[in-house]
Amino acid sequence: MVGKREATEDAEISGEVIGIDLGTTFSCVAVARKGRAVEIIANDQGNRTTPSYVAFSPAAAGSERLIGEAAKNQATLNPRGTIFDVKRLIGKKFDDPEVQRDLKYLPYPVVERDGKPCVQVEVNGEMKTFTPEEISAMVLGRMKETAELYLGKQVTNAVVSVPAYFNDLQRQATKDAGIIAGLNVLRIINEPTAGALAYGVNQDPNTKRNILVYDLGGGTFDVSVLEIEDGIFQVLATGGDTHLGGGDFDKRLMEYFVDLIKKRYQKDVSEDRKALGKLRKQCERAKRVLSTQMQTRVEIDSLIQGNDFSEPLTRAKFEDLNLDCFERTLEVVKSTLKDAKVEKDKIDEIVLVGGSTRIPKVREMLKKMFDGKEPSKGINPDEAVAYGAAVLGGNLTSDQAGVGAILLDVTPLSLGVGIHGDLMSVVVPRNTPIPTKKSRGGYTTVSDQRTSQIFRVYQGERILTKDCLMLGSFTLTGIQAAPRGAMPMEVTFEVDADGILTVTAKEEGTGNSKSLTIDKYKRNLSSREIERMIREAREMADNDKQEKARVEAGNQLERDIYDLKKAVAERIHIYDGDKAEVERVLRETSEWFDDNKMNACMQEYEDRSRKLKDLLTKVSSE
Repeated sequence: MVGKREATEDAEISGEVIGIDLGTTFSCVAVARKGRAVEIIANDQGNRTTPSYVAFSPAAAGSERLIGEAAKNQATLNPRGTIFDVKRLIGKKFDDPEVQRDLKYLPYPVVERDGKPCVQVEVNGEMKTFTPEEISAMVLGRMKETAELYLGKQVTNAVVSVPAYFNDLQRQATKDAGIIAGLNVLRIINEPTAGALAYGVNQDPNTKRNILVYDLGGGTFDVSVLEIEDGIFQVLATGGDTHLGGGDFDKRLMEYFVDLIKKRYQKDVSEDRKALGKLRKQCERAKRVLSTQMQTRVEIDSLIQGNDFSEPLTRAKFEDLNLDCFERTLEVVKSTLKDAKVEKDKIDEIVLVGGSTRIPKVREMLKKMFDGKEPSKGINPDEAVAYGAAVLGGNLTSDQAGVGAILLDVTPLSLGVGIHGDLMSVVVPRNTPIPTKKSRGGYTTVSDQRTSQIFRVYQGERILTKDCLMLGSFTLTGIQAAPRGAMPMEVTFEVDADGILTVTAKEEGTGNSKSLTIDKYKRNLSSREIERMIREAREMADNDKQEKARVEAGNQLERDIYDLKKAVAERIHIYDGDKAEVERVLRETSEWFDDNKMNACMQEYEDRSRKLKDLLTKVSSE
C-alpha cells in the first residue's frame, strides 16, 4: 500500500509487546509470550486492573504523586488534587459541550490552554497545569512499570486501545500520551476489535461466525459487528458513543441524591467539592453492589456542614434513573446491525466487554433484543480489551507469539470529492474494509481552456458537500487546455491499515497527476458529530435525493446553454434568420439561470432544457 508508515512499523519488532487497555475508570495490561497463553499482569497490589487515577498530595503532605489505588483511596480527602476521567477530556476542545457538562461534576479545576481542557493542580506549593495527554501518560507509565516488574526487563513496545468511535484527534492524543510515557505505540486498536480478538483466539479458526461486541465501559460505549473466518477478523460495521458509560450512571445517581439532599437540608452538595467527592465514591459503590443485590444503602458521615446522610437505594430505582441510557445503547446496536447488513438472528455470539456490562438490566435488555440469546460468558469483560491488544502485540513481533489473526477494520464515514453543483461524489463508501484502494473516473473541467482543477476531499453521508466535512483540498495543474468536458480525470482514494488516506487526481490522457495525503483523515469529529451525520443522512435521504435531482437538472441546463452557445459560435446549420431568435432565447435563459439557479425547482430546469434542445434540433435540421 502506498502511504506513510512509521519507521518502527517497517522494522522487525522483537521481544514482548504489551497490550494496554487505557480505560476511563480502570486500566489493564497484558502480554502474549511465545509458548504461553496471554497473561493479564497484576499490579503491585495484586490487582489485575488499576484505577485510572492520578493524585498530587498537598504540600503539607509532602507533595507526593500517587497513581492507581493509592490515588483513588485518598480522593475524598484531596478532591482538588485527584485527577480521574481524563479520557473524557483527551483530544477534545475546552468549549466542547460535553466537556462543559462534565466540568460541573469534576472536583478538580480544569482550565483552558491553547483551546484544550487542562488540569490544574498544586505541586510543591505551586499551581501546575497538565494536559490530558500528560495525565494519561502517567497512567500508561504505571502500566509499563507493572509489566516491567513482572517480566523482569525493560518494555518499550505496546499496543494501546481506544474506543472505536474515538476521532483522530483523540487517537493521536492517546498515541502522544504513550510517547510521553516512554512507549513505542506500534498500533492503536479499537476496543471492541480487541474484545473480538480476546474471544476469537480460543475458538475454532475454521468455523465462520458473526459476532457482535457490546462494549460498555466506564466512560465510553462501542458496538462492532465482525465476521470471523480462517483467522481473519473483519469488522463489518461499528457504532458507539464516546460519552456514555458507567460514569454517566454514577452521575445520574449523584444528580438524584444532590436533589434529595437539597430538599432535605436546603444545601447544594454540588458546590462543595469535598462533599461531592464523598457522594461520587458512594454512588459508584452502590452501583456495583446493585449488580449482585436488590438493595443497598448510601451512607456518608458528615457529608455537608456536619450532617450525616443515609438513604436506601434499590436496583429498580437505579434502573429507572438510567433506563434511557440503556435504551440508547440498544439503538446503537440496531443501527450497527443495519449498517453491517446482518440480521440479529444471524449473530452467532454476543461478546460483552467493559465492566458496565455486569449491570443486570443491561444484560436483560440485550438478551430480550436478541430473542433470548444469552451473551457469551467466555471472557472477563474487565480484561478482554487488554487481552486482545496483547494478542495483536504478539502478532507484531518477530517471535510470532500471537495467533496470526488478520484484522480488517472499516472506514466510519464515506469519503469522496465535491463536484459541480456542490454535490458529494462518493469514492469510498462508509464501512468499507481497510486497507482499501478505490478509483472513480469521469471527472472533467467545467469551463473551456482550463489548465487546472481544484479537488476538495470530503467525509460524510449527505449528498451536498455543505452537509459534509471537508478534509482538505489540492489543485491538479498542467491540464491540457481544451473545451469543458474534453479532458477526463480519475480520482483514486487509498486508505492504508493505519488509517492514512492518500487522494490522487490524474489526467487520463497524459498521466499528469497530483496527490494529497491526509494523516488519519484529520476529520476532528466527535462521536456525536459522526452519529449526527449518519442519523441526519438517514432522516434526510428522500430530501437529499430530490435536491440531487434538482441540482443535476440545473447542471444539465447549464450544459445545454453551453452546447447551444457553442453551436451558434461555430454557425453549425444555423441560418442567419434563426440566429437572432436563438441568441434571444439563449440570453433570456442565461439571465434566468443566473438569477434563479439557487432556488429553481427541477421542473423549471427541465422545461427550459427541453426548449433549448427543441430549438437546437429545429435549427440543426433546417
